[in-house]
Amino acid sequence: MFAERMKRLGTETAFEVLARAKAMEAEGRDVVHLEIGEPDFDTPSNIIDAAVKALKDGFTHYGPSAGLPEARKVFAEHITKDRGLKVDPENIVITPGAKPILFFSIIALVDEGDEVIYPNPGFPIYESVINFVGGKPVPIPLREENEFSIDIDELKGLFNEKTKLIIINSPQNPTGGVLSEEDMKGIVELAIKYDAWILSDEVYSKIIYDGQHVSIYNFPEAKDRTILLEGHSKTYAMTGWRLGYGVMPKELADHVARLQTNSTSCTASFIQMAGIEALTGPQDESRKMVAEFKARRDLIVDGLNEIPGIKCLRPKGAFYVFPNIKGTGKSSKELENLLLEEAGVAGLSGTSFGEYGEGYLRFSYANSQENIKKALERIKEVL
Repeated sequence: MFAERMKRLGTETAFEVLARAKAMEAEGRDVVHLEIGEPDFDTPSNIIDAAVKALKDGFTHYGPSAGLPEARKVFAEHITKDRGLKVDPENIVITPGAKPILFFSIIALVDEGDEVIYPNPGFPIYESVINFVGGKPVPIPLREENEFSIDIDELKGLFNEKTKLIIINSPQNPTGGVLSEEDMKGIVELAIKYDAWILSDEVYSKIIYDGQHVSIYNFPEAKDRTILLEGHSKTYAMTGWRLGYGVMPKELADHVARLQTNSTSCTASFIQMAGIEALTGPQDESRKMVAEFKARRDLIVDGLNEIPGIKCLRPKGAFYVFPNIKGTGKSSKELENLLLEEAGVAGLSGTSFGEYGEGYLRFSYANSQENIKKALERIKEVL
């Protein structure tokens, strides 16, 4: 009845676990939500005010598929200033959320049989979309002993003449790991050697606690083969606004904009105006949010490491921990179910992010310190 390709399309388990948790709450259960990757802060008021003003000023109509000219200009200026590499408005495509950049880029670049290297454990939509278009997913394992970074020597063995694209994510979902300048340099050298594209998912670029964010755009030699994926959801607590963008060579930007014409038409104009305010207005609220995330990180890492059977690295970015739960004697999925059903704590099995996630759980600490303490007490009691 349905197209064969639909069998190849995956999902995000976080939303499935969220639905189960909400069903439990509807029955009167108390659940601590550590499953969903969403800041629990409100969007800063200056951004909301800019959206309201834009609505009143008539930004309620269709706009160009690639984005409003004034928004593309500001987004390009932001990346130029922030990453230190000149970007023009023609390099920017603005989309409803960051996911369409991932989706459209893979559709535009990957033919059936092309190989795409992607991080595993990693954001599940990477593998899903590669499979959907008929590409061959090639996982690069992220290992705890390497602080969930990429082993460049191992990566060398995965590149070949069929490699069309490598996807990287730093800071990472689900591990909170970051790629060093040396890691990035090795990735760029391999992409150039094998004439492959790089899709660099940097949506957590401003949520980093130790050191400086290393961007793919710190390497000018990679610019002509790179898609930089960015968005407002995490940095400005704008998940429900659906505002993301990609930075890429103009020729690819034209293709991606055409894919948007054929699917979503365009991104809401008033939301793009709010996005301008987010990038050009005060950054105080965003910085406060990151400082609070750091305090929560330390709270949950220290608490998890006190629980027998669990050990947890201290992540350097994003708002996730990826604790090793092998000492509990349970599989990732077993412990996910046990904690939800018996402890009322919603987390995600590491296998939701790929086969190399077995033996781990992912908890989002985008929740209050009070709720994190409650979750830790419940986990300890159940185990």
